Amino acid sequence: RAAWETVLMFCYPVFLSKLIYLLRNPRDVLVSGYFFWTISNLAKKPESLEQYLDWFIRGNVAFGSWFDHTRGWLSMREKENFLMLSYEELKRDTRNAVQKLCQFLGKKLEPDELNSLLEHSSFQVMKENKMSNYTLMPSHILDHKSGSFMRKGISGDWKTYFTVAQAEVFDKVFEEKMADLPQELFPWK
Repeated sequence: RAAWETVLMFCYPVFLSKLIYLLRNPRDVLVSGYFFWTISNLAKKPESLEQYLDWFIRGNVAFGSWFDHTRGWLSMREKENFLMLSYEELKRDTRNAVQKLCQFLGKKLEPDELNSLLEHSSFQVMKENKMSNYTLMPSHILDHKSGSFMRKGISGDWKTYFTVAQAEVFDKVFEEKMADLPQELFPWK
């Protein structure tokens, strides 16, 4: 077991809480992480996407391996206090995903509340909101001149940046590390 799983087993209140896990295509996570770390002054900057791809595959990025993290949380997918959503699902049908969240949390939103939530949590509105777009973050933490924290908010952007060879390497690693999990858990496949 991973060390964090052992710690988690002893965190009894976690098992009483409702847990929501948002899963995203790891290729998009990788590209998003690459652009974030190129503007961040908190850690070593990747010199290229190729270098960051290598770090990501090895798990040598902030918060460790996406594969280990995801596998650990997906092991809880059958628990009644656990809800897994995908970023792709949220983008495709935000209204339905929010309704699924409300049902899971035992909350009901009136139609006008749901519409307001959908409007104020849209990518474009959040990108323009200084409370969510990180523009209030001091420049010694984020270099705002080098890029934006909130870039595009789309799925599949990895295709713009990966070469065919990089995509093949990534697919091979993904298949090796996630082979024993049901492929329907990964809506981008």
